[in-house]
Amino acid sequence: MTPPRVRFAPSPTGRTHLGSGRTALYNYLFARQTGGQFILRIEDTDQKRYVPGAEQELIESLHWLGIQWDEGPDVGGPCGPYYQTQRREIYQQYARQLIENGQAYYCFCTPDRLEKARQEALKNKQNPLYDGTCRQLDPDEAARRVARGEKHVIRFKTPRQGTITFRDEMRGEITVENRMIDDYILVKSDGLALYHLAAMVDDHLMGITHVIRGSEWLSTLPLHYHIIRAFGWQAPKFYHLSIFLKPSGKGKMSKREAAEAMKDGHSIFITDLKALGYTPEGVRNWIALMGWSYDDHTEFFTLEDLIEKFSLERLNPSPAAINFAKLDYFNGLHIRKLSAEELARRIQPYFQGADEETLTRIAPLIRERLVTLDEAPQWAGFFFQESVTPAVDDLIPKGLTRAEAANIVRKCLAIVDALPVVDAENAETPLRALAEQLGLSVGQVFGVMRVAITGQTVSPPLFESMAIVGRPKVIERLKAALALLTEP
Repeated sequence: MTPPRVRFAPSPTGRTHLGSGRTALYNYLFARQTGGQFILRIEDTDQKRYVPGAEQELIESLHWLGIQWDEGPDVGGPCGPYYQTQRREIYQQYARQLIENGQAYYCFCTPDRLEKARQEALKNKQNPLYDGTCRQLDPDEAARRVARGEKHVIRFKTPRQGTITFRDEMRGEITVENRMIDDYILVKSDGLALYHLAAMVDDHLMGITHVIRGSEWLSTLPLHYHIIRAFGWQAPKFYHLSIFLKPSGKGKMSKREAAEAMKDGHSIFITDLKALGYTPEGVRNWIALMGWSYDDHTEFFTLEDLIEKFSLERLNPSPAAINFAKLDYFNGLHIRKLSAEELARRIQPYFQGADEETLTRIAPLIRERLVTLDEAPQWAGFFFQESVTPAVDDLIPKGLTRAEAANIVRKCLAIVDALPVVDAENAETPLRALAEQLGLSVGQVFGVMRVAITGQTVSPPLFESMAIVGRPKVIERLKAALALLTEP
């Protein structure tokens, strides 16, 4: 058995979404696990829908997810070119072979005529398949019309009788009546092949052994099998992945639902997720489990885990609802697995001018609290501010007066001012003793200090924070809090 060869073959017609990311990930994992090759192929024959910049976003998204390919447009390889628009002559050669074998034909029908025939079929409650007008043409006459320059397409000559039985590895054998399959266009009037021909030719020439792709192609699998058999090729194994449903579980995700998700800090687009502070590890873990499982209880996976444990046999064809709460959960788990140094490096872009050494000291204090990386400033922004301005009401513990709160700050200030170093080892014992002396709970005294020093009612651990803020700034902030509480 030769090592498997798989491909991810996106069209640059829009943004890179979760479905594309998952398809690429599964192909990549299977290739790495088996010692096979993973190929990136750009299926750009639909030039009307081509979106400038889409290919670059795709490559950046996949690289961010940690997905690398062995062959592709940017790395080369023995089976290039890896753009379908650069393989036009190859497809035309194979289309001519089908015509010569009587398995395809030239069609000269105009769009107007085709639309009229389609409407007539719908009116009669018939399947609006091509009516076969040009299928009946004498091949020599059709060739002469082509030679005269008459506008045409090339259609596949689907058998009209019998059935075709094919296999999707996730769903088993499927049988379809041939009369239900259209004479699909293989080559357009501009000479560019459509996916149906181009992908089958490319898969054959590139030695693809397993096709792992989106479920939208399942309906055309009968045609693809017909094309493969027409050439006498061996079919690869096909896997059509489950569809993604919107979070409610009712229907596919639409543009409107995607826009609503953005308002809540979520997105279905990979580059958006990066910008929203998600980690590639968290996103990867999340999408891997939307259509695959290792067992009934294991959920946390690093990339190395996925490469080791992934299997095509455990792919699930059932639709998977997009659960953003699960993404938050996985992202938090993976953030907590980062070292202090790595977390500091990742949150540095959110702190303008912050040095990595200070962030490395801060990272362990906020690591347990972060769901996304972009939350770091709301937890740790006070470390880098010259001063903080807490709300007066936040400085007053529940059940105490403004004057009592001022007295707490005054006495805390005196203790801190007398300390050579402000950290847990030096400050915690005298401040706990102060709470007992005042007849207050430790939470009341520490709470006032927390708000005064951080400007926040909730913050990283107090004494570790004080050590990083530094003795001079701690004293300044306590003085400022006292002034707020004692001003008229």
